[in-house]
Amino acid sequence: MNLRVLLILILFLAFFSEKVYSQNHTSEVKLGRVKYSGGGDWYNDPSAEPQLLNFIKNNTNINVAPVYEFVDLGTDNIFLYPILFLTGHGNVNFTDSEVRRLRAYLQNGGFLYIDDDYGLDSYIRREMKKVFPEQEFVEIPYSHEIFKTPYSFPNGAPKVHEHDQKVPQTYGLFHDGRLCVLFTYESNPSDGWPEPEVHNVDPDKRLQALKFGTNIIVWALTN
Repeated sequence: MNLRVLLILILFLAFFSEKVYSQNHTSEVKLGRVKYSGGGDWYNDPSAEPQLLNFIKNNTNINVAPVYEFVDLGTDNIFLYPILFLTGHGNVNFTDSEVRRLRAYLQNGGFLYIDDDYGLDSYIRREMKKVFPEQEFVEIPYSHEIFKTPYSFPNGAPKVHEHDQKVPQTYGLFHDGRLCVLFTYESNPSDGWPEPEVHNVDPDKRLQALKFGTNIIVWALTN
């Protein structure tokens, strides 16, 4: 790599890292719903994010904008969001340019939360392997801070929606020791975020889902 190309790359990364940082510290926090190709319903439950962010607004001092906004991984708009959210059922496919953008986003302070809404597991593992080919998802221990602040989850992520009668598991990917991708499997917290009638979620389970979502946002913004 010649010096000119190296300098351009450094300026590119510094510029977008600053955009992520400024979103984290000065602006209203929004979640960017990841739009992806492959056939999975990336768009389901559009009221999930506004409902979660309203809960955070009412129960913390975090400055949030309770809106639904989707973002295409093929554009640089992903760098406008400190946290991205990806969910759905079924296939996911990232293009080469989407992989490059997502890797740059995660390596420069961004955070991605993935919730398996059922049938996502094998596809998202395949696609995230493109983003971090040197890593496999590792299970997050219950002692991790994400299960402690501000709400306590001593047994890990709450099980909100039953899929295959399996134990809920929470996985992560890291960059320089920082958890930058969180993946919940067999728990489906985001099904508890929309209005209760959307999935007929028990009120206690919905509260646990909203609290766990708050933990994710708090951890992502402070790390």
